[in-house]
Amino acid sequence: MSKIKIVFITNLPKHLAEVIATYTPEGFETTIINEGIDSENTHKIVEDTEFIIGYGIALPDSLIKSAKNLKLIQLLSAGYDRMNFELLAELNISCANNGGANSWAVADHAVLLMLALYKKLTLSDKGVREGNWRGVVDGFNTYEMANKKVGIFGIGNIGKKVAKRVQGFDCIVQYHDKYRLSEKEEENLNLSYVELEELFKTSDIISLHTPLTNETKGIINTQQLSLMKSSAILINTSRGPVVNEPDLIKALQNNTIAGAGLDVMNTEPVEKDNPLLQLDNTIVTPHSAGTTWDTWFRRAEFAYSNIKSVHEGNAPLGVAKSYEN
Repeated sequence: MSKIKIVFITNLPKHLAEVIATYTPEGFETTIINEGIDSENTHKIVEDTEFIIGYGIALPDSLIKSAKNLKLIQLLSAGYDRMNFELLAELNISCANNGGANSWAVADHAVLLMLALYKKLTLSDKGVREGNWRGVVDGFNTYEMANKKVGIFGIGNIGKKVAKRVQGFDCIVQYHDKYRLSEKEEENLNLSYVELEELFKTSDIISLHTPLTNETKGIINTQQLSLMKSSAILINTSRGPVVNEPDLIKALQNNTIAGAGLDVMNTEPVEKDNPLLQLDNTIVTPHSAGTTWDTWFRRAEFAYSNIKSVHEGNAPLGVAKSYEN
């Protein structure tokens, strides 16, 4: 009996992709493709596949059209802003993200950026290495988390985990989301709902965890940034284009806000001449928040379990919705 075919399309090094493929269920086989994504050979490979796993690469429309038997595109990433949902709807193909598999890692990273900014971690390290023992930290320019108000924009898997973590530092948490939680959920999470303007006006720390949609693209701009306290900091581990980058640069240069911790940028990899890289009140990491040793196994386990379930006739979990909605 022939095995059910899965095609894993990724920009990961092949040896890492092979580790992920070890989660292939019995009765299935995984073919790894990490080059020649839109080649004639790749089109032939996907012709009869029912499942595609994707990571790190935008899947060309022509490739998706070639997969005549495709039932599910299973992403290992949380984001899905590069998918052509109009085409998927036309072809009746579902797309699922990683089901929150990297939410622990991203939540950790968001808090890391908060602490690093508050304690001037990168500047202190640089100063010590340059022989400037306490020149950076004078006791009046570092802060603690206790009693600070953290505003979370987007209260999904990651936002909820951030709320839990910062409360361990005795923070007060409020949030804004297009879809408000139930009163019971708010009570269980010990947080309160506020409108977006209030979130920016009253928070000491703003942490962004909203998906990139037509509605949220550029939503953090001069209007929102000007509402923030001059002592407030902005954390973005969601998607770069949620923030209007030129407006953020001006706000940081003019000290409209105190700092920013960014794991995502408008253009990735970031250009060497991006002004954000020259600012002492900004920490930038390379879109690495969700990438840890631990996350790969959760991603793989969820992806293959979801594929097996769909093959057995069940609806997929973690279905991604069009950014047009």
